Amino acid sequence: MKNILKDLDKAFENKVRLGVMSALVVNDHLDFNNLKELLDVTDGNLASHLKALEKNEYISVKKEFINRKPNTKYKATMAGKKAFMKHIKAIEQLLK
Repeated sequence: MKNILKDLDKAFENKVRLGVMSALVVNDHLDFNNLKELLDVTDGNLASHLKALEKNEYISVKKEFINRKPNTKYKATMAGKKAFMKHIKAIEQLLK
């Protein structure tokens, strides 16, 4: 049991962060508004969780302008994907 618990990543304990990573692992990238709509969260709530994932280097951020409007895209990094899959596998092991 101890070995399983060590593989749980504190960065994914929050349901918003878990949702963000779930969405980004199965999509090449998503922009802020798509994530906000998908997860049904406020701007501030989403922004704080995205910042935490970015700080851990689990997601990367690309800012650009589309028709003079700012657009921020998020993508799971390779390190983020590996950490997330390790976390999910640990949860699966706990359920067995």
